[in-house]
Amino acid sequence: MELVDLYDENRIPLHRTAERQSPHAPGEYRMVVHVCVFDTGGRLLIQQRTPEKFSWPNRWDVSVGGGVDAGETSRQAAEREFREELGYPLDLTGVRASVSVNFDGGFDDFYIIHKNLDLAALTLQKEEVQAVRWAGLEEILAMIDRDEFISYPKSFIQFLFDMRTQFGFSSK
Repeated sequence: MELVDLYDENRIPLHRTAERQSPHAPGEYRMVVHVCVFDTGGRLLIQQRTPEKFSWPNRWDVSVGGGVDAGETSRQAAEREFREELGYPLDLTGVRASVSVNFDGGFDDFYIIHKNLDLAALTLQKEEVQAVRWAGLEEILAMIDRDEFISYPKSFIQFLFDMRTQFGFSSK
């Protein structure tokens, strides 16, 4: 059973936990994180989810994503998810989320970093990730049109690409 901390609408801890997938009461929110890794060529590392994933099986997604466990900070969760899904240690000390998005059930922190990763050096978590590769903006937008990528608003994907050289950019 995976537990998550609960927060109010202002992201203030409620000092309660809940099961990750259980419905939350009105006014209770959870946190999730994403890490977007860009290379020096401006391409985004994307991952393909496994067929067994409950949500968006076989779809492509940004580099890493997952829930924040009870007792974790957003940064700790981003580092853990990166290590779990890609088998690569990531140190985000001193790095804040570049973008925080509110969704119906909570808050989603996006960390945007620059790192030229050798894909052959990654160890993919077989239960979560079936493939990784680099992709440019136009390619990802076309994948969204073909229903191959998680259905983020195209303007949001464009925004992530725009943000890679703006506020919060990190070369961790």
